[in-house]
Amino acid sequence: MRTKFNTEVMRMLRRTFVTAAVALAAMVAVPLAQAQEQRDGYKGAPRTEIWSPVQLQYTDTAKYKKEGPYVIGFSNASVDNTWRLAQLHAIQAAAATHKDLIKQLIITDANNSPAKQVSDIEDLLQRGVDILLVSASKSDALDPIVTQAMNDGIPVIMVDRRVTSENFVSFVTASDEVTGRIFAQWLAEKLGGKGNVIMLPGQAGASPAELRIAAAKSIFAQYPGIKILDMQYTDWSPAKAKTIVSAMIQKFGKDINGIWNDSGVQGGGSLEAFVAAGYKPGEIPPATCADLNGCLKIALENKVPVLNFDYPPAMGGAAVELALQVLSGASVPKLYFVNSDVVVSKGDETASVKADRWAEDYVRMDKPNDLILSSGLGPDYDPKTFTADYPK
Repeated sequence: MRTKFNTEVMRMLRRTFVTAAVALAAMVAVPLAQAQEQRDGYKGAPRTEIWSPVQLQYTDTAKYKKEGPYVIGFSNASVDNTWRLAQLHAIQAAAATHKDLIKQLIITDANNSPAKQVSDIEDLLQRGVDILLVSASKSDALDPIVTQAMNDGIPVIMVDRRVTSENFVSFVTASDEVTGRIFAQWLAEKLGGKGNVIMLPGQAGASPAELRIAAAKSIFAQYPGIKILDMQYTDWSPAKAKTIVSAMIQKFGKDINGIWNDSGVQGGGSLEAFVAAGYKPGEIPPATCADLNGCLKIALENKVPVLNFDYPPAMGGAAVELALQVLSGASVPKLYFVNSDVVVSKGDETASVKADRWAEDYVRMDKPNDLILSSGLGPDYDPKTFTADYPK
């Protein structure tokens, strides 16, 4: 009798335990599933900075400390594409929020001419700016005038594009090397280490394009099965990219297995070429995007596996904030990295590339193709209607 009773008790306990375990598993599974679906981006310190294997450098700016309000000069390489326009708008918006500290923001546009940009900086120095923000059209050509400014006691912050020397206070960037590497790593892994890739960088000679190319090739070189079919500069132009890729499709056809765009500006044009060539949804090779809403829209509409890693034009606003720190005498990083989320289409993560956000959640299907997603100017930013009441 005792044995039968003990047996029944044990059965009841087992049933109770199993039921509780199933219930607990269900309770845990729901939040995990929700977390998988609700990825909303990385919010921590810049990873390029905190993961750096070398000692970080800081610039002592005590000698530049002065009372405001300040005159800030911004020498821009150009505003020849929507990314550069968003960077300019980010600078203007940041200056508008600090009108108590900024007396005047003087902006020049070199139209991609190094000679004009040198002249622009000479003019800004003559106008008595307290600090210079410079986005260099060509790194080597701008080095002498930037060095001269520093020697004359005017601190220079490079933004987006630096000069070849270290003669500046800080360089605000998002790491072109990381961009080039992560795009190449994802494509190589997405293709299983074997396939043919076309490379579509931006502008020849521009430091972001050249650094991204070199970084990408260093990754592809580790995969003997990956072949670069062709590489052509697109000048960060959707129209030029579409023309170039249309010719590549004519030449290589289905032998193209992956599309390495160093930006979404030309990325959208490259995908449009495949659509125009008659590729159906699900047939276009995996592609990389960055910054531009249209690249992601076209990719998702056509079921293209996609990795998006922005090079945020929000760095323009960060440069203004950094300029004010310099003029207050605070030490600043020699390399100042702005954050960027890893955005991947669902089901297309690889061993090395995991999503901070899903492409399906990050894209703005209701917004224009030329919306820059990482401007830092909010989800309703529209370059066509943007205004900023900054001190002119």
